[in-house]
Formats: sequence, C-alpha cells, structure tokens
Amino acid sequence: MTGLWSGETTTMKVTDRDATGPWVIVCEHASNHVPGEFSGLGLDPADLQRHIAWDPGAAPVARMLGHALGAVVVESTISRLVADANRPLDAPDLIWELSETTTIPGNVGLSAEERARRVELAWRPFHETLDAVIAERLAAGRETLIATIHSFTPVWKGTPRPWHVGVIHDEDERISAPLLAGLRGEAGIIVGDNEPYAPKDRVYYTVERHARARGLPGVMIEIRNDLIADHGGQADWAARLARHLGAATAARAGASLDGGRRYA
Repeated sequence: MTGLWSGETTTMKVTDRDATGPWVIVCEHASNHVPGEFSGLGLDPADLQRHIAWDPGAAPVARMLGHALGAVVVESTISRLVADANRPLDAPDLIWELSETTTIPGNVGLSAEERARRVELAWRPFHETLDAVIAERLAAGRETLIATIHSFTPVWKGTPRPWHVGVIHDEDERISAPLLAGLRGEAGIIVGDNEPYAPKDRVYYTVERHARARGLPGVMIEIRNDLIADHGGQADWAARLARHLGAATAARAGASLDGGRRYA
C-alpha cells in the first residue's frame, strides 16, 4: 500500500490500483466539484456543500477503508449534479433537474447534445476505468469483491431516518448477509436492510454493472452523514466496516476450504 494516487483524471481517481487484497472499494459520489465551465450550475455555493451535490463524508471513509483492507479505491471527483455515475444512462435522474426540493438551474432543459457531453465527461470515464480495474484483477486471478460507499441525509423531505447504516443488496447475499449480521451485533446501531434505499430505487447501478454482471460478490453501504461529518466519525466507521467486511471475506474463505458453495 503506497497511499498515493496511482491514476487520476479530472473526473475520477484510482488509489493503489495494484493492491492485492480482495476488495475494490468504490465511491461514486465522493466529490461536490463542479468544473468552472458549468458556473456552479446556477446554484448558491452553499447548495454545493449539501448532500444534493455529493455524499458528505463518504470519500474519507472509502479511502480509510481501502487502506485497512489493502484494497484498490475508485472514486468520482466530479459532482453527481453534472452527471450521476450511479445511474444507468436511461435513468430520469442521470442529470438531476430537481434534487429533493432544490431546482438545479444549470440542468434544466438540456439538449441531447449537452446530455451526451456530460456523459462523456463525468460518467463514461468512471465506468470504463472501473471496468478496466476489475478486468485486470480477474486476468491476474485475484479474488475480487466490490463494495460501494455512500452517505445519506438524516432527514429526507421532512421525514427523519432512524438508521445509522444501511446495507443495500439484491438476492445475492454472499456479502450482505454476514455484513448485516455483524453490524446488528453491535450495541446501539440501527441497521437498515435495503433501507433507506433499495435496488428498486435505481441506486444500485454500479454494483449491478460491475459485480452482478460478472457474478462477483458485491454490496452497497449507506452511512448516515451526520455520523461521518468529522475525522473521528469517519475513522470509526471505516474501522467498523473493515472489521465486518474482513470477517465476511474470512467466512467465504472458510466455506471454500470446508467444501461449501463457492462463487466466482
């Protein structure tokens, strides 16, 4: 582990591309950066600090988690308001015109040409790079498991959210089941199973595209953003997730050695 950026463009970063641990840690909403050409999308600067522009606290957690697990980390470095890397190309919220109750002036009434330009700037390089990272690992015969790290706001459209963390998954529960069990074993933590989001909400695209399509184990993790607003909270949650994801990896290895069912 070098701790240095091993690859960088204006819209994504890769840390420790040659890491030999089994995990690929992904953070699609790591940044609230809006390139100058977009003039802040017509928003007040304060709006770009809000969750509508990014997942506050998620990137530091992803980086610390990656370091703890000896993992490669892939993150977007452009705001999801430019184009959301965690949405399919045909999603109505690929480019948000209204986020929660806030209109995004610079996204209203975009031409097909401008939408396509946004995709080429902020969406395609991220997914092509993540595809390449995973392909390199598989070609080298490395076990590959994928976790995407997100944060969510404590109150959504006036409704409080009680969960401290959510584990988002589909019917493949190779990682989600032991992760849920581990987190639920910790006193004082309210754990959401497909809460506050679920795959049906179109939030699972990265895992579907990069893990599910290859038969690889994958999971999406959502942490309430007030819990990771400072370094102490970020370090605490990174360490907690490292423990439980590490235990899930060890359990998979044990099942394989014991003749249990083994997936690619």
